[in-house]
Amino acid sequence: MTTKISYAIAFLTGLGIIFLGVRFFISPEVATAAFGIHFNANGDYSFDHIKGIRDIFSGLLVCAFVLMNERRALGVTLLAATIIPVNDMLIVLSKSYNGISQAMPHIIAIIICSVFGIILLAAKQTQKAL
Repeated sequence: MTTKISYAIAFLTGLGIIFLGVRFFISPEVATAAFGIHFNANGDYSFDHIKGIRDIFSGLLVCAFVLMNERRALGVTLLAATIIPVNDMLIVLSKSYNGISQAMPHIIAIIICSVFGIILLAAKQTQKAL
């Protein structure tokens, strides 16, 4: 049961990450502000496209591992990917105009990735999620 819940949360998280990545392409100013930084791109959205494609790839990878029922690969990916929201949180907190509330989405992502990565890796091999 824990594995099924972990798979469901991972899949929803993957879809959410894809949404966030797409938003960096279709509404870069809104996405950048929601990320937690103030950035005047002056029409150059290179940062947004880099961030967007990173998020789309990460979300697709998580969803693919869920759909392929690759429990261990998903667990390792979630744990390794924890470095992304940790780095994002540090960037957000390095800005004098930000506080813990702007870092909360990144902190939540750290918790989700680490907790469910550990749960998936600790699950017995014989458990089937789907």
